[in-house]
Amino acid sequence: MTKPNDLLPEGLEDRLPLEAARITAAMRACLDVLAAHGYDRVRPPLLEFEASLVGRMAGVTVGERSSMFRFVDPASLRTLALRSDMTPQVGRIASTSLASAARPLRLAYCGDTVVIKASQLDPARERLQLGAELIGTDSVAAAGEVVMLAVEALKAAGLTGIAVDFTLPDLVDTLAEKAFPLTPDQIEAVRRELDTKDAGGLKAAGGAAYLPLLYATGPLEAAVAALRAVDAGGALKSRLDGLEAIAAHVGDAATITLDPTERHGFEYQSWFGFTIYAEGLRRAAGRGGTYRIAGSDEAATGFTLYLDRLADIAPQPETSPLVWLPIGHDRAKAAALRASGARTIAQLAEGEDPKALGCTHILKGDALAELEARP
Repeated sequence: MTKPNDLLPEGLEDRLPLEAARITAAMRACLDVLAAHGYDRVRPPLLEFEASLVGRMAGVTVGERSSMFRFVDPASLRTLALRSDMTPQVGRIASTSLASAARPLRLAYCGDTVVIKASQLDPARERLQLGAELIGTDSVAAAGEVVMLAVEALKAAGLTGIAVDFTLPDLVDTLAEKAFPLTPDQIEAVRRELDTKDAGGLKAAGGAAYLPLLYATGPLEAAVAALRAVDAGGALKSRLDGLEAIAAHVGDAATITLDPTERHGFEYQSWFGFTIYAEGLRRAAGRGGTYRIAGSDEAATGFTLYLDRLADIAPQPETSPLVWLPIGHDRAKAAALRASGARTIAQLAEGEDPKALGCTHILKGDALAELEARP
């Protein structure tokens, strides 16, 4: 019977064995892919001084910063904060402890993050975040490596139907600078109308020249062709060439689309961003792109995957036989079974039911036998 004190806070939940097994298997598969490509894992602490953590959260709104749990450290009497995102912590590590390490620097991470309040679309307040950061470069080659790495990681976790949606986070700023000039107030208005895909509102905001951007969406080849038709005095050429080079690196490993004005989730990305999806997953599997590390202004490229979401559709991992070890069993034989990949449960008292405990086999002497079905 559940008692009032047993209830969990809103947005938090227990992960029971089957779901925890899926999350763990997905985490191991993704981390193995990152390690195989030379990304070394770092483990930043769960909490830091608030000033340090917030100071490296470039592009994050005041509201998002206020969603972090804060409390006073009794040792230093300074305010601490629980991390809501691990990317700023990796940037801090790269800029301090690993400042003298050779570049480009490849780092991987995985850990829990917590927010005070989540969104209605994604009410979880605790998330298991996994990602990779390629620090010291935001080139086309770096972007190609990172996108392909994210695709490989999802496939290793057992996901299928991978699709990647490219975006150009600084597109409006780039065009407003010279090709299609806008005042600072107009820039924000044009961004807002592009977000809502409102052609009439875009014209009213003085952004008639930006109308073609509304229709340059969809499969990458067609969308890039539509953007190349925009007479922007060559301002878009290098970016579009870059998108095609990144897509060529990915090849047929994923379906690629383009939404050049998408900004949600790309508040601190620079010239390139991407969202990655998988078949059967209602929300995005992850996001990434190029950016500058706040504090050091060093170029970087990376991505984040949301492992809790992946567990909703990740395949249940195969489990090894669960072997019942009766009282007085051969310990050396039991150790050999575990070394070969089997799982064991040792009997502790008379009357225990191995079937009820999930066992499929029993160790009899030095031989392994299937448990007989109950009559």
